[in-house]
Amino acid sequence: MAELMNYLENAVKDGASDLFFVAGAPVTEKQDGSLKPLGDKMLPDETRWLIGEIYEKAGRPIERCMEKGDDDFSFAVPGLARFRVNAYRQRGSLAAVVRIVAFEIPDWQALHIPQSVMELAEVQHGMILVTGTAGSGKSTTQACILDRINRTREAHIITLEDPIEFLHRNQKSIVSQREISIDTTDYLAALRACLRQAPDVILLGEMRDHETIRTAMTAAETGHLVIATLHTKGAVNTIDRIVDAFPPEQQAQVRVQLSMVLHTVVSQQLLPDLNGGRVPAYEVMHMNSAIRSLIRDAKTHQIEGAVAAGRAEGMFTIDQSMVELCQQGHISQETALEYAVNPEQLKRRLG
Repeated sequence: MAELMNYLENAVKDGASDLFFVAGAPVTEKQDGSLKPLGDKMLPDETRWLIGEIYEKAGRPIERCMEKGDDDFSFAVPGLARFRVNAYRQRGSLAAVVRIVAFEIPDWQALHIPQSVMELAEVQHGMILVTGTAGSGKSTTQACILDRINRTREAHIITLEDPIEFLHRNQKSIVSQREISIDTTDYLAALRACLRQAPDVILLGEMRDHETIRTAMTAAETGHLVIATLHTKGAVNTIDRIVDAFPPEQQAQVRVQLSMVLHTVVSQQLLPDLNGGRVPAYEVMHMNSAIRSLIRDAKTHQIEGAVAAGRAEGMFTIDQSMVELCQQGHISQETALEYAVNPEQLKRRLG
């Protein structure tokens, strides 16, 4: 038990984002995108023992993982942090990745989240999508927006998560947090039930299939604020991904519905900064009449140009965000060019 606690305490102290327990490799921390091995390679029996300790901490039967092959859950260590776990079988042995989640909602300014993203807390209805690749900080951005709603508005906030990461205490709002597979069977069932629970704000951990997407859009249509995540890069890919989730004969209707209910798409990416840490670059697309028309008419390839031209309306592309990060001294020009969507254009902007 002490050994597991040592790993967890060190990971929190080191500011690591993840811990890896995989047979044939040392226990490894992930810090600012780099892997840091701790100690010697582990044998299958050692990983099995450590993962058994994790299950004991979580008060959860390890048989779930043994039967299904993988298992998602979270647990907390009082005074230390919350931990989100994915345990899985690989090559006949048990392995786990543990994500470290601070108890306190992080300070949005310290994380360099733009003011325009935080102002989304004032939106009353419609759909806000927070998108990006795995590990890009979507959950943290969502948590910061939700925290601001909780502190500034009287609302019933319902979160549907798999598993719960950040804990929100009731402030001005009442917050109900439901964990998939523990508090409810799946996202779709939870979302349908949620509409009968008088919500003002619904936070949806992930939209995995067209039924969930359709129900979320209906919820946004009927006057709720729905904040959801998608594993996509950029506003254009997000629109295409949602439409493509539906059968071809339904896609025209979905485009019309999406153009009406969508309020904003926030897309983010973590970049290496000049201090050895990481800093987020953002793309923000708010809906206006031009972008609504482009979605309805299936001209998504023109959306990026509309976003780039919408600076006065608080919109900007990820490349424009990178130019600002360069000018503010957060990232190098090489980093900006490496991660840019249009490197040639960005090079000209940087002069």
